[in-house]
Amino acid sequence: MTPMTATTTAKTEPGDAATPAGADDVIRFRGVARRYEMGDQVVNALDGVDLDIARNEYVAIIGASGSGKSTMMNIIGCLDRPTEGEYWLEGGNVGQMSELELARVRNREIGFVFQSFNLLPRASALKNVQQPMVYRGIGKSEREKMAARALERVGMGDRMGHLPNELSGGQRQRVAISRALVGEPAILLADEPTGNLDSKTTREIMQLFDELHKEGQTIIMVTHEPDVAAHCSRVIRLEDGKVAEDYRQEKRPAAQEDPA
Repeated sequence: MTPMTATTTAKTEPGDAATPAGADDVIRFRGVARRYEMGDQVVNALDGVDLDIARNEYVAIIGASGSGKSTMMNIIGCLDRPTEGEYWLEGGNVGQMSELELARVRNREIGFVFQSFNLLPRASALKNVQQPMVYRGIGKSEREKMAARALERVGMGDRMGHLPNELSGGQRQRVAISRALVGEPAILLADEPTGNLDSKTTREIMQLFDELHKEGQTIIMVTHEPDVAAHCSRVIRLEDGKVAEDYRQEKRPAAQEDPA
């Protein structure tokens, strides 16, 4: 693997150089903490995090096991709530939302991409991509058109009728990315999206993420792989539930491959 390199690794304070001045923030954390009680102990999974992420940023969240990566992802994705602090998403205070409102946000504002793809095994690629639109009450004809466009966007226009077991791992992940994009979410949230892929397929999927970012998509990626984080223009490293580093870096060119 090629080591991740950065133009600077200086630690930054929330809202300074890590976020462009006057940027249109999609995500804002203020004093966000998530604590769990385990017997007579309290675990600080996140510990008073301040963070701004602007529209069209390409962010990698990294850190050792237990650093708080998964907790941060769950909170950003509205799958969990902070114990303390405030989380603002697209200008809305997530802490004041009802469960129904949170479900609506997850469906409309956040596109999820998981390591395990999470595709319906007996549904075609086209039907898998339609699923988020079913919960919006969009009619069948319009759903099919939206899903077809989304599949074409990720290079899967010729595989729409295939079942997941008829697709390679990279193709399945493309379908999963298409499903995440079909509703035009504010954020594409990817959790170890290349964890089940070989190195060649990883490069192909990361090139796709690079292209989506160039088109204007905000991407937040949780990863432990330096080669994956190297594609992102900003890296946030967590340690013991806190932001240990927050820096910008030169992105790896999309077509660059590791030497043989």
